[in-house]
Amino acid sequence: MAVKHRTLIHDGPGGRFEGVFAWDDVVSGARPGVLVIPNILGQKEEDNAKAEALAALGYAAFACDVYGQGKRTQRGPEASRYMDEMNADRGLLRDRLDTSLSALKAQSEVDAAKTAAIGFCFGGKCVLDMARSGLDILGGVSFHGVYDRPGYDNVLPIAAKLLICHGWNDPLGKPETVVALGQELTGSGADWQIHAYGNAGHAFTDANMKGSTIPGVAYEERADRRSWQAMQNFLTEVFA
Repeated sequence: MAVKHRTLIHDGPGGRFEGVFAWDDVVSGARPGVLVIPNILGQKEEDNAKAEALAALGYAAFACDVYGQGKRTQRGPEASRYMDEMNADRGLLRDRLDTSLSALKAQSEVDAAKTAAIGFCFGGKCVLDMARSGLDILGGVSFHGVYDRPGYDNVLPIAAKLLICHGWNDPLGKPETVVALGQELTGSGADWQIHAYGNAGHAFTDANMKGSTIPGVAYEERADRRSWQAMQNFLTEVFA
């Protein structure tokens, strides 16, 4: 195994976008591709590491950028500045996700007929929006995502299979919100699963949040490990 990566810059709605593409160059031929969508902070090294971990599993992965080249934030008062712009225009967000998916599909290492998406926090919302809008993925995994619906109607039926990995104590996804998501996806004809992890909240996969004192927002090792395994099982099924 020899996992490699390269910077991938592409044009899209509103400018240029920069992410990192990872693959195992020992694997010959095209293989399924996975789009990795970052959290509130935007494209960063942690997302590149997820792409490389997916490459080690035999996929090709693109840790994408939906904010724009050079638009990144740090934790603090300004952390949500670019996410807020995207939340205010979910149609633009959808179009940027479509462009990112096209960039993934265009790589020679990727079987363009077999792609999926995974996302974390804000990225989890993005995965759901890709499915809601009918973008061409076979499946999507949302890790501690945000579940509010966009202003446009869902496609009927939703074709992409969905796995939602949810921390039960997540203050951004209270039980009634999770139930509403299940009702939405059922009404849209989706093939969906929700895995809820006890004693876990928002950001349960984010090792940078170890020791967090924010109520309901912290890293949780068991939920992180179990959800990653659930993702592997899901992708095996989706790409079979």
